[in-house]
Order: sequence, then structure tokens, then C-alpha cells
Amino acid sequence: MTTAPRTIAVLGLGRMGTTVATRLAEHSHEVIGWTRSGPPSTGGPFHTTDDPTTAVAKADVVLLALFDGRACREVVDQVRASLRPDAIVVNTSTVAPADASALAHELGASYVHAPVLGSVPAVAAGTLDILAGADPDTLDRVRPVLAALGTVRPIADAGTAAALKLIANSSLAGGVLALREALRQGDALGLPRTEVLDILELGLLGGLVARKRSMLTSGGNRPTAAPAQFTIAALAKDLDLLAAASGTPLRSAADLAGTPADPEADIAVAALTPAVPDAVLEPLRAYIRGHATGDPAHFRAAFLPTAHVEGIRDGAFVSWGLDEYCALFPGRPAPDEPTRSRRIDTVDVHGTVATATMTLRHGTDTFTDVFLLAHVDEGWRITNKAYHRRP
Repeated sequence: MTTAPRTIAVLGLGRMGTTVATRLAEHSHEVIGWTRSGPPSTGGPFHTTDDPTTAVAKADVVLLALFDGRACREVVDQVRASLRPDAIVVNTSTVAPADASALAHELGASYVHAPVLGSVPAVAAGTLDILAGADPDTLDRVRPVLAALGTVRPIADAGTAAALKLIANSSLAGGVLALREALRQGDALGLPRTEVLDILELGLLGGLVARKRSMLTSGGNRPTAAPAQFTIAALAKDLDLLAAASGTPLRSAADLAGTPADPEADIAVAALTPAVPDAVLEPLRAYIRGHATGDPAHFRAAFLPTAHVEGIRDGAFVSWGLDEYCALFPGRPAPDEPTRSRRIDTVDVHGTVATATMTLRHGTDTFTDVFLLAHVDEGWRITNKAYHRRP
């Protein structure tokens, strides 16, 4: 029967680290905590120290609960000489796969990379899912400690465990942004927020809505709101790590980074970010009116005079100036206008510039329009448009 280690050093006493240390102390482990950010708090069920080497020197298990790979590297370098020969280092931090693999190579069989799925409430309840990439024998030795925190899910190696954690957080970001879009559309339709949340709670976003309902109902501004369980800054950091590691586009990283909210706010606040300002949408709506009416005056209101419209027409590249483009419209609607449709798909604002895409279904043709906009003296205008036509 495996015997649980008796002394655990928890290095990193943020929201997660403090809750982990508390949970382990309540399960009869002797826990010594240390934080990088200043004097450790006192009064909990575990001991604290202002010297990490002191904590490590006594520990059977050293558990890292730090913000990123750089912090992990710095702390490991600081305490490595003080590690006991038989000590196991368990890293619950979310880091890049390359960082996890490097630590595993350096520390060998004594290293367990164990990022977790779940936040502070799951730690307190012992219901985390723990992705443990480690030598099987080492994992068996440390399993009693991890079992106090949740369900241990063995993973092939440290780098894979780190990569899977980033994928999990990417899906969380996708859920937050899908919730943002649903709330935006509900607001645009004039639907009561409570009814929108009721319906969303019945669907695939139900778990997220249920956990964050009070914040979503209050707009994230309640004075008595609980501290953030997972911050926008932490999730944005994880998406940056994933994008860098995969080398593939990650739209949710840009969308989350553009959230006009306190980075230390809970991720639910990212779902409450204001809709795109009407001033940015107005030239796009004027462009739609131009197609709907055939009146080129709407295009002149939408575009800067220097704008160009470019694409492939009849197999050849064309680049029209605004006057040439306006000359294509007769001043009256197309005969089949009642059957045509136009939809703004995306708008991304970056300070004084923005990009947008639109889908237009005109008869048997579907067009994808891609716009570049700029904020000039008189407001937002389209500076250029490129299009693709699909018969």
C-alpha cells in the first residue's frame, strides 16, 4: 500500500496555491507555503515561510502553483540545490509544452507535470481533473497527494500534459466568447437578459452560464462579487502559449485580448464586453444600403474618396477607384432585390483601425467582402475593400 508523503512545500500562494495548500493541510499533510509576491499570509491551516529553500529542504513533495513558465524556471533554479534526493516536484502551473519538457528533462524521474482542469471551487471540493505526465512509479508515489485534490488522469509525458491543458483552456475561451456573442445578439433583439440566460443554461453553454450566472446578470459590477476564480489575464496568457506552440491561427486569442476590461477580472466579464460601437458599424450599414437601393450616394458615405475595391472579375484582377465602383450602380434596386441578403460577419477594432467581413448573397452568386476601416476626422470610413465571388 502506498504511503502518502507527510511534508509538502507549496510554492506559489495565489488563489489556486492557497486553496491547494489549505486542502492538503486539511487532509493531514504538513504543508509549508511560500509566495513570490511578498510576505506570506498567516492564519491558515498551513505554515508559511519567507524562504523557499527552507520549505523545500523539509519536503517530500514540492508543489509549484505559479503563473507561467518563467516563474517556474526561476523558482526551480532558486530551490534546486535544497531539494531532498528523494523529493518529487509536482508542477500544477499552466506552461508551454516546451517549458514542461525542459523541466522534465532537467529533473528526470522526480518531476511530475500535473496541470489541472478546474478552478478554486474544484480545489476546495477535491474535484479537479489532474493531467499527470510522469514516470509511472513516481506518479504512484505521489498519487495520494494528488488524490486529495481530485481525479488523477495519467498522461504519456510532461509536454503532452502541458499541451492538453492549453487545448482545454482554448475550449474555455471559445465558450466565453460564444456566450459573449449570444448575449450581444440577445441585447440587439431586446430580449430580457434573465430569459436569455435561462435558455442558454439548457444548452451546451449551460455549465458556464450556471457557474457565472450572478455575474452575468449583474453585469460583473456587483460590489460584493466574489474574487475572480480565473482571470482574463491568465486565460489570455494561456491562449498566447497555445498560439505560439501550435504555430496556427487562434482567433479566440485576439478576441480575448481585445476585451476592454480589467485583466484581473473574472473571465465571465469577458462575456460582457460592450458590442462594437455603432460608429464603426455605420459605414458598413451605409454600404449595405447602397446595395439595397442601388444609390451610389450611400457608397460615397461609406468609403473614403481614396478607397479602392479589388477582386477577381471574369478571371481577371480588377482595382476600381470609388468613382469607377459607384458607376456600376444605376440608382435603383436590382430586380431581384427582395431575394438578396447581406450579413455582417465580423468586426475587429484595433484603436483607430478596424477590419470587417461581410457575406452577400446576390442571386446565384455569394460574395465575401473584406473591409479595412479607419477612424478619420469625420468618423469611421472604409479605406479599402477586397472581395471573393463564389458562383
